[in-house]
Amino acid sequence: MQAINNIGEFVGNDMKFETFQGNMLVRRAVEREIEIIGEAVSRILKYEPTFELTNSRKIIDTRNWVIHAYDNVDEIIIWGIVKNHLPELRQEVENYLKSDS
Repeated sequence: MQAINNIGEFVGNDMKFETFQGNMLVRRAVEREIEIIGEAVSRILKYEPTFELTNSRKIIDTRNWVIHAYDNVDEIIIWGIVKNHLPELRQEVENYLKSDS
């Protein structure tokens, strides 16, 4: 959840793609948090293979792509993840944390 929140702080609600694309520091910070999210999902699934999380395999694959194809990371794809998929992941994690307490 912390990595998801960090990405939200890095890009805020008003950042435009052009700003994101032009700010290497923010791009690298977001990429690092995506790596952390993917690693966390991988570890959770190793510990609890029946853990249900939408797109868990894609999350892990994205982590691997960012780490291993760092010279070929596409800002458009990263931006799409942040804007289109991270809100859903946030909701799933929040729901899980609420149900676990």
